[in-house]
Amino acid sequence: MYDVLIVGAGPAGLTAAIYCGRKKLKTLVVSLDVGGQINLTPKMENYPGYEEVNGIDLARIAEKQARKFGAEITSSKVTSVKKIKNGFEALTSTGQKLQAKAVILAFGRLPQTLNIPGEEKYLGKGVHTCVTCDAPMYNKRTAAVIGGGNAAVDGALELVRIGANKVYLIHRREEFRADAATLAKARKEKKIEMFTNLLPVEVKGTRFVESLLLENKTSEERFELKLNGIFIEIGSIVDTSCVRDLVKLNEKKEIIIDSLCRTSQEGVFAAGEVSSMPYKQAVISAGEGAKAALSAYQYLTGGKGVMLDWK
Repeated sequence: MYDVLIVGAGPAGLTAAIYCGRKKLKTLVVSLDVGGQINLTPKMENYPGYEEVNGIDLARIAEKQARKFGAEITSSKVTSVKKIKNGFEALTSTGQKLQAKAVILAFGRLPQTLNIPGEEKYLGKGVHTCVTCDAPMYNKRTAAVIGGGNAAVDGALELVRIGANKVYLIHRREEFRADAATLAKARKEKKIEMFTNLLPVEVKGTRFVESLLLENKTSEERFELKLNGIFIEIGSIVDTSCVRDLVKLNEKKEIIIDSLCRTSQEGVFAAGEVSSMPYKQAVISAGEGAKAALSAYQYLTGGKGVMLDWK
């Protein structure tokens, strides 16, 4: 029986683990990866204390801090959480049953998929969801980035930076949604070719990806791009199915919280992008993680615990 079970190891979950550890709470973090969505960010310039930091590096520092203060971190996926007599029980994809007196839900969001033939078949064999993680594989090769926001355009620029011969930037709408400054950089880059109004139809290959079939939304004309890899950067979704019977959700299926990160279920807290907190930023998620940990500590001490943590 742990004091606190934290589901997720992004900025919110890792910060919660640091604060729970500092409060001497027996803490377990369960997550498929460490870092979450910040692993997809090659350069962060708005995280306090860093003029510039790689998201993966920031996650590793936070993981080291959490372990330093005693938090345990295990790789698995939580499939359900339910209330039991003395607390809560979580079931994992590996069949484990984990029990804790309090739970902090901080599992963020999942990358959106295209849902086209060949996408799942070639996942990890030329289809990727993380430019930062897998871009180095495409030095002197050809790749496509699908999406129209900052993540997609930044991804195309990153591929060029690591030495890709050619990068196709593909968006289904008429105009890109990325900010003007980022778009200007991409348009100046000769190795980036930008396409709009195109729908990905099918990923093709043998052992690995060899081409992408595209369709023009207006003319319905189809053509094939020869390439070595495809990066999907079309945003993310929240999957709260594992706690839908435990806590109240809003119309977006986000977990509803109050100002202290408390959910509708006493003893269960939520932080970061999985919650109804409207601003989805790493630094805000980290702050919410700290708040959730302090609220959990107060709950476990019957409201008598000291909330401040200055040292």
